Amino acid sequence: MTETTFTPDRSAYIRAHAWMAAFGMAAAMALLWLLDSPHVWTGAIGGLAAIALRGTYAASEELAATWTLSDSVLAGPGGQQIAVANIAHCRSMGSYVQVITRDGNKYLIKYQANPAATVAAIERAKT
Repeated sequence: MTETTFTPDRSAYIRAHAWMAAFGMAAAMALLWLLDSPHVWTGAIGGLAAIALRGTYAASEELAATWTLSDSVLAGPGGQQIAVANIAHCRSMGSYVQVITRDGNKYLIKYQANPAATVAAIERAKT
């Protein structure tokens, strides 16, 4: 098997942050409503601003986090190394792929354009 590289997808990154912004806006508005604020609408602005700021600030680091799969190792950012034989389970969660080892450790391969293909490639490597 040749090495397969899983790189983050910018569209998936933007989509994930759009969902986070929608949730953040709704949560902030609900909180202000529960506090009986006359300016509930400011929660939408605050939620959107918070996620937009986070997305802009973290984009360069998050979009540079690549994972490489070989016959024996799944290698990730920061020197993370997972022996393929130690992978118990992997599943997709939105644009993320969660890899769970036999030891119970969990890793996320984030912002995949096709998470099902990433899971399939890892499952193929396990066999």
